[in-house]
Parts: sequence; structure tokens; C-alpha cells
Amino acid sequence: MFYVVLLAMVAGFLALRLYSVLGKRSGHEQPLPKPAEERIGNVAVPRTIEAAAESREAMARPFDSATEPGLRAIIAAEPQFDVARFLEGAKAAYRMILEAFWRGDEAALRDLVSDDVHAAFAEAIEARQAAGQVLDNRLITVERASIVSAVIANGEARVAVRFDADIAAVTRDADGHVIAGSTSDAVQTHDVWTFVRPVRATDPNWILADTDEA
Repeated sequence: MFYVVLLAMVAGFLALRLYSVLGKRSGHEQPLPKPAEERIGNVAVPRTIEAAAESREAMARPFDSATEPGLRAIIAAEPQFDVARFLEGAKAAYRMILEAFWRGDEAALRDLVSDDVHAAFAEAIEARQAAGQVLDNRLITVERASIVSAVIANGEARVAVRFDADIAAVTRDADGHVIAGSTSDAVQTHDVWTFVRPVRATDPNWILADTDEA
């Protein structure tokens, strides 16, 4: 019994010594290595160095100075007329008319263009179909649309818009073979389209009355 008590006292003494050494930090201990997934989370991720923003040129005015009197006259007759909104509509019409012409959709053109322009488009579509040719064109982008003339004459507002655009122009034969143009290159085009609308008309839509190359 004496030896059992003695051994218990020795074990208790050793336990206290171990606690005095291991249970306190001296300030020089190295931290235990963290698991791999924790170390990955602490790795510094290099920041992407953003290039300095390029100085942007001031946006060009959407109309020539010479058109200001005509635009003022249109605004005086049509107070709701807005240059920016008109140009957005003109760009949308440019795309719709071109795409309708390319696919030979005369019915779609009817409500978008004047009788004279419709007749010219219909003639070109008929000649193309007679030759067994198909246009596989795509309007890539309209780089710029600006008003180059504006006037009111004979109770009608006339606004001419210059379009600078990139078009992928391809002509195929009846078998689908490319006979002109390129499927990979875009062609820069410069057109002047004149849109007209009777002053104070209840119909807010403008129609295409004339087309020309810039």
C-alpha cells in the first residue's frame, strides 16, 4: 500500500512539471503548420495591375453646325422632336431596312420607305432573284450616325443622316457558293439617308425617302 501511494505521488509530481513546461508559452514557440486547405486560403493573390484608362476624346456632336437652323425649325413645329431619340430611331431603321432588302422582303419594306425607294429596292430584288443570287450580308456595327441636313419644306420635315458602318457583304449563287464578297472581312460603308415626315402628323414614324453614298 505504501508503494502504491508513493507511485501516485511521483506521477502527480511529474504531471505538475509537465504542465509548468507545456502549459505555458514563452513567446518563442513556432505555430503549428496549418492544414493544406487553410494554407492555400492565406496565399496572397497577386493583384492585376489595371492599365491606366485611356483618355477618351470628347464625343462628336451628332449634327453639323449648318443644320442647327433647320433643327430649330423642326423643333418649333414639333416640340417633341428630340435629336438623340431621332438618331436612335434612324439607326434602328437603317438596320431594319437593310436586312429586309438583303432577304428580299418587299412587304417589310413597304411601311419603312417611300414609294420611289420601294420601287428601286423591288427592282434590285427582282434582278437579284432572276440571277439566282442570294445576299448573305450582315450589319456588323454602326460606328457613327450624324445629321448632315435638316429642313422643313412644303409642310414636310426632311432630315438627312450620314451612317458610317461596317458590313460583311457576301453574295452566293443558287447552290450557296460564294461568288462575291468575304465571310471574314467587313466593308466600311458611308451612306446618307434622308428621312421625311409630315409636320404635325399623327403618325410619329419617319420614312426613308432617299439614299445616297457619302
